[in-house]
Amino acid sequence: MKILIILFSIISLNVFSQDINTRKKHFLTEKGVALSGYDAVAYFQGKPQKGKREYTHTQEGITYQFSSTNNLEIFKKNPSKYEAQYGGWCAYAMGSKGEKVDVDPETYKIVNGKLYLFYHTFFSNTLTDWNTDEANLKAKADINWEKIIKK
Repeated sequence: MKILIILFSIISLNVFSQDINTRKKHFLTEKGVALSGYDAVAYFQGKPQKGKREYTHTQEGITYQFSSTNNLEIFKKNPSKYEAQYGGWCAYAMGSKGEKVDVDPETYKIVNGKLYLFYHTFFSNTLTDWNTDEANLKAKADINWEKIIKK
């Protein structure tokens, strides 16, 4: 029985480690920080803002910064609610091409309680494109993201 418990513990630890490595490999981070340092909870408060180094939390290998202790604690209670979809990559590009494309952290949309980020420059705003065919693009993006994280 002890051997089974030890074996189960080792397997569980290995699976958890693989999840962390997959996240580190596929999530968009800048200098090791997700969302270009923006506070994940602040998006849901309708005012994206940069987090601060003193309010940092690492969730399954991905580091986040927050603008306040309160937002940090909110995130810790339910991280999956606040993490950006598709590892923080452009939702439109994930849906239209299945590609990882950088984002403008201030170009976002919350749909059904989930955060989606988009590429935006002077000449191109992929949020506008996303809005023209959101349901189809989201369905494709979900499939494409699953393929990417299984690589």
